[in-house]
Amino acid sequence: MYKSAYLNRIYDWIQSMNGCEKEFLNAIEEFLDSMEYLVEKDPNIEKNQILERLVIPERVFQFRVSWVDDNGKIQVNNAYRIQFNSAIGPYKGGMRFDKSVNLSILKFLAFEQIFKNSLTGLPMGGGKGGSDFDPRDKSDNEIMKFCQAYMAELYHFIGPDMDVPAGDLGFGAREVGYMFGYYKKLTKEHKGVFTGKGLAFGGSLVRTEATGYGLCYFVMEMLKKYKNDSLKGKKVIVSGKGNVAMYAALKARELGATVVAMSDRSGYIACDDGLDLDLIKEIANAKRRSILEYSDKYPSVIKGSNVHDIWGVKCDIAMPCATQNEINIDDAKKLVKNGCFMVAEGANMPTELEAVRYFMENGVIFSPGKASNAGGVSVSGLEMSQNAEHLSWSFKQVDEMLKEIMKNIFDVCYNTAKEFGDETNLSLGANIAGFKKVYAAMLAEGVI
Repeated sequence: MYKSAYLNRIYDWIQSMNGCEKEFLNAIEEFLDSMEYLVEKDPNIEKNQILERLVIPERVFQFRVSWVDDNGKIQVNNAYRIQFNSAIGPYKGGMRFDKSVNLSILKFLAFEQIFKNSLTGLPMGGGKGGSDFDPRDKSDNEIMKFCQAYMAELYHFIGPDMDVPAGDLGFGAREVGYMFGYYKKLTKEHKGVFTGKGLAFGGSLVRTEATGYGLCYFVMEMLKKYKNDSLKGKKVIVSGKGNVAMYAALKARELGATVVAMSDRSGYIACDDGLDLDLIKEIANAKRRSILEYSDKYPSVIKGSNVHDIWGVKCDIAMPCATQNEINIDDAKKLVKNGCFMVAEGANMPTELEAVRYFMENGVIFSPGKASNAGGVSVSGLEMSQNAEHLSWSFKQVDEMLKEIMKNIFDVCYNTAKEFGDETNLSLGANIAGFKKVYAAMLAEGVI
């Protein structure tokens, strides 16, 4: 698979231990692709077994969460927290509540988080957590009971200088509030142990918008560097309708782009003249409403129940913002055929590795989520700073800092890729730049 015998050994070793964890193995494979450029030049990586230590989590917690629903019935869910690497700071990463959650998905997310957090320049390690609990069909009372039962186990292992969880798919401000409130009750301390908190109790302005806004700020830098251009006049696909997708779409519109397609689990909608984003936001904010309801007001809109068909819509730029592995090789071929020249990930690894390689072989400028969707964790890091200093910064202050962080992430990815001979390969730049900081810290801290 690799030219390097060392990398082949690492992959075979990880595969032998995690053979059923396809998402985690895909993340490892994508990362090792970039390490091919580095390991031959730096024998200390192998000598100090850096990769062997990097690809195994420092800790994995798995536990049962038992709770009682509104009908008095006992429910049981699996729950996890992955503390993957703390070389450059406390573990930092979101919590995911979704029926798809398993150990493989969380390990892949936590592994990616190591390099994403490193790229922000902030002192944060990589972690992730979650449960196969699905909040979509639960009452607020049931969600509160589940969150409190979860926290009764989790609170032993988190803290502002140890592990700071945040939001993710199915885990928003409501869930953060319930878990933070119970953490305070159990510990009798009001500390910044969660980010994504409400503004009334230590949250940061821009946190809700951060990942979507940050994605657009990163795309602005891509367009400026590679095309001497801007988002003005570009036709953009944004998959999903959650916070990341919604605020990416709204910011893209603000910057002059036309959002021609969006989606959710029920299907997709498309209009070449642009979508009514205010109506989509209204649908997104309402419980159990499908994006396909958009056609009730706009009956001529193109729509379909096959989510993958969104990638057949003609566009200049695609921003996958829904979930992992949503763009496969067939979707990639449709995008290339229809003239898409840029793909910027707003979700965590939404593009399958085969599709990423196809984009790069066909001249599509591609940015990996570990770089372009780092806006959320960047503002989480800023929230941690505000909590530590007992301060609250203005929306404009935080937004300006976010814009600067995303510019810096693009610059370091671009410059690193250029240093290794391929300035268009932002995946290469992101992986190596993110790795180098963690590698230096691991060397300095010794074998632990």
